[in-house]
Amino acid sequence: MNTLRFNLKKIIVLVAVTAISIGGLFIINADAKQAPATSYPTLYKTIKIDGLDIFYREAGSENSPTILLLHGFPTSSHMFRNLIPALADKYHVVAPDYPGYGNSSMPQVDEFEYTFDHIAEIIEKFIGKLGIQKYSLYLMDYGAPVGFRLAVAHPERVDALIIQNGNAYDEGIDNNFWEPIKAYWKSRKAYNKGLDNAWWKNVKAAYKKETMSNEEALRFLLTIGATKWQYTNGIRNTETISPDTWNEDQRLLDRPGNQEIQLQMFYDYGSNPPLYPKWQAYFRRYQPPTLIVWGAKDEIFPAAGAHPYKRDLTNLEFHLLDTGHFALEEDGEVIASFIRNFLAKNVGSVQSEVVTTGK
Repeated sequence: MNTLRFNLKKIIVLVAVTAISIGGLFIINADAKQAPATSYPTLYKTIKIDGLDIFYREAGSENSPTILLLHGFPTSSHMFRNLIPALADKYHVVAPDYPGYGNSSMPQVDEFEYTFDHIAEIIEKFIGKLGIQKYSLYLMDYGAPVGFRLAVAHPERVDALIIQNGNAYDEGIDNNFWEPIKAYWKSRKAYNKGLDNAWWKNVKAAYKKETMSNEEALRFLLTIGATKWQYTNGIRNTETISPDTWNEDQRLLDRPGNQEIQLQMFYDYGSNPPLYPKWQAYFRRYQPPTLIVWGAKDEIFPAAGAHPYKRDLTNLEFHLLDTGHFALEEDGEVIASFIRNFLAKNVGSVQSEVVTTGK
């Protein structure tokens, strides 16, 4: 009797979890677990644009909505190495390296026009060559002026904006860090302009100089100390940040000729504030769904630059995170979750397909 009861239980369990064919109709028990979503590996690719090798990371189905990830200074698509697989099951994720950054070509400063206009032009050609028609933009640091140029030029292509410590307002650069850089925009020969505030006095003390040229001071931003500071300043726990981050960025900064490229980019950043009114007009007219995920303790682009977006955007989801400049390093999982929920509401995604068959 016990054996009969045991076999009956086995039969009930098998029926509960097994597909049954009845009259040619394929029936699956409603309680059976859905198959896991397709896993998409990150692919590492290179494409020719205007004779340059443009490296990019890509994952996800090309049939899914595209997210274009645009990196900041002094990093590359490497900053998105963890975010890409966190989104690729539902989105087509693409992250290029700009010329002079990451694994893309690095022509010398006298061989290539290192301006935000030109980099935006290269990225637009990159998008075209990949055949991407519409996309959401993830904009961080330098990625903001590159991406906003794309958005203004082709607003019909933009599904949504995801802004992480990327500036579009004067309030975002009204702080000590930017004073000598603003003077550098006016003259590359500026001497000791904007260097007597609390932030830059520390730099002069480190160099043991009472005065110095603005260019010499800005070269500090290209040193290992400054690169590490960008990753560790304002975060909750420095032990959660891998030294591979700043070491990889510094390796690329230390390439012969790269400092001159970065100084040119510092100088050309002055082309961005005059465009702020145009970008803000784009926000007001087109009202792209926008997600703000901002490291609130960033001293380069502080939270003062995040709040003004509220003036111009109505469909805005706003999050200040208790971390620093490279917020993905400490709060990557949180940011990925915000992105998935935000895009699901505003853009949609490709869900796992359920196929039924029958005669």
